[in-house]
Amino acid sequence: MKVWIIIPAYNERFRLAGILDELKSKNFSILVVDDGSIDNTYEVAEKKADFVIRNEKNLGKGMSLKKGIDYLLKETDFDYLITMDADGQHSPSDLDKFLQKAGDGAYFIVGNRMSDPIGMPKLRIITNKFMSWLISRIARQRIPDTQCGFRLIKREVLEKIKIKTNNFEIESEILIKAARSGFPIKSVPVRSIYFKSLSSRINPFVDTIRFIKFILQLEE
Repeated sequence: MKVWIIIPAYNERFRLAGILDELKSKNFSILVVDDGSIDNTYEVAEKKADFVIRNEKNLGKGMSLKKGIDYLLKETDFDYLITMDADGQHSPSDLDKFLQKAGDGAYFIVGNRMSDPIGMPKLRIITNKFMSWLISRIARQRIPDTQCGFRLIKREVLEKIKIKTNNFEIESEILIKAARSGFPIKSVPVRSIYFKSLSSRINPFVDTIRFIKFILQLEE
């Protein structure tokens, strides 16, 4: 089973280094997309990852994920792709849970933090529960934590769907389009990791408006 991990990274030189060391100790192939970082994130990634894509300016997580997925589909032969964040919210120790389900034939697996969301801010818990309810209804499958970016996706799924969005809603788009294409979405419990210094790069007003537009376009 050939697995590649994609990690979009923006100014995460300290946490990224430790994540990459742990992933390499598990013999994963890693693609880092440096999203226009102004620290030495690129240098850390170039030293420790298998391949690095560098955005000349900050384009956002969605565009970085899209560029990484497009690159791997065109340039590599893989069975599964795993997406992880560079800020330490996703623990490499949870990867075995994804791989076990993949070994059982799963097509799409999403991490689920909501059974024990320790450390997660209350507003984030409320938002996650609402968005998970909404997207589950649209996808016609129960997905407990649709906002978790820690995922494993089979190549066949990515070849079947066409990704159109470039911003934070890309993760919802992939879920919904995969479900509507007939692929079952599974979940595995993962750790909820939050740091006091960790701040969200999501703009609630702008991104909510963008998400509503995205949902309306899906229903056209």
